[in-house]
Amino acid sequence: MQSDEGDDHMTALLHGSNAGWTIGWVIGLAVVLAVVALVVSILRLAQQIGDEATDINDSLSKSVHHTAGLRELIITNESANAIVAGLTRGRKRLGG
Repeated sequence: MQSDEGDDHMTALLHGSNAGWTIGWVIGLAVVLAVVALVVSILRLAQQIGDEATDINDSLSKSVHHTAGLRELIITNESANAIVAGLTRGRKRLGG
């Protein structure tokens, strides 16, 4: 009878250790799946940010092209100030 009790005890230990391994594998798999889900989400967001950055860069390049003429505004302003100053001197000489 003692050998039956010993066998029962060994069987219980083996089943208990298998349950532990099963629980460990399930937890490990859950952690791996969670990490994969997070990495996939991060990579998708990075792709969207990259696409937006390309669009923003293209828009800024167009803005540079469209506003290039504003560089000449300083010259135009200086010329307008010189003309106004000349007209002011002319008015004073004519008594106005």
